[in-house]
Amino acid sequence: MDSGPLALQDLADIRRQLRALGAGPGHEQRVLRLWAQALPQDSGRRRLEDFLPAALRTALPAVAEGLAGLARLRSEHPAQDGSARLLVELADGQTVESVLLPPGRIAGLCVSTQVGCAVGCVFCMTGQGGLLRQLGSAEIVAQVALARARRAVNKVVFMGMGEPAHNLDAVLEAIDLLGTVGNIGHKNLVFSTVGDARVFERLPLGRVKPALALSLHSTDAALRARLLPRAPRIDPADLIEQGERYARATGYPIQYQWTLMRGVNDGDDEIEGLARLLAGRYAILNLIPYNAVEGLPFERPSWERAAEMARALHRRGVLTKLRQSAAQDVEGGCGQLRARSLSPAPIRWVAKRSSAQHSVVQA
Repeated sequence: MDSGPLALQDLADIRRQLRALGAGPGHEQRVLRLWAQALPQDSGRRRLEDFLPAALRTALPAVAEGLAGLARLRSEHPAQDGSARLLVELADGQTVESVLLPPGRIAGLCVSTQVGCAVGCVFCMTGQGGLLRQLGSAEIVAQVALARARRAVNKVVFMGMGEPAHNLDAVLEAIDLLGTVGNIGHKNLVFSTVGDARVFERLPLGRVKPALALSLHSTDAALRARLLPRAPRIDPADLIEQGERYARATGYPIQYQWTLMRGVNDGDDEIEGLARLLAGRYAILNLIPYNAVEGLPFERPSWERAAEMARALHRRGVLTKLRQSAAQDVEGGCGQLRARSLSPAPIRWVAKRSSAQHSVVQA
């Protein structure tokens, strides 16, 4: 079999191609399991001729090559913190980013779900270029297989390029595979979103129920709307209520993501808002100092200010973790590697804050 037909984007397409080679359900699962775990297709003690159909056995090298062609490494950018930013080339030549996270208790990987993004977060490089196309479920899993060929991966967070809720079917298909034959614990699959009603409808229905991370960034609805201009208009309080229901149903705390920007969302008013909304919730607040993006004027606050916020929130009953964005020293903020490879014209923004109001406007 020529490897071309397996250069497909969705897991369902790959399953169809395998069935055309005589594969039964068990054979399909074996091929997908070995691929997702970055193991050779001839792995195992049993001889292939003892259990694989002849047509599939003959085509196995081409099958493996087709799966490998879904995501290839264009460049790797290791950082001092032990993380590594990967620029990944897809079969059609488009590129996305994956991040091998710093070594810790659980070996993690951040994957992309779209080429570009339609949400348009004003502080994010990915959002500046808009959405180019969706990733297929197989292309999402392929990022995990590519990373696992380099080091162990026991946790996958869907926090790279793209908004997972805008590619929901493909992301949920990838999560289902990774949480079954991919051998990743369900709570170690983290679905990140700006908030979308479909997420709260669909995630509880799957056999693999991932943990949920909600991008909050402000407790002020008007400011959040300016920071995330094309996100659903869900009031932060309502978003947290929906998150709390999912957390209680799954037994996993919600992770609230907060990109911390100096003079934008690091004030005492936000501390008060967070304490009001999150105290006593089954939740973790991740304060992530902003990863500077060339061409955008947003800045990270001092580490002292960030630590002061975390301490103040702890005192107010909000479980808060102050995190470093991976690969700071290689300027690897989400979308930056891809942007540098394309060399787009810089996009400039102005962010202003006064005691009375916040504003974010295009320059």
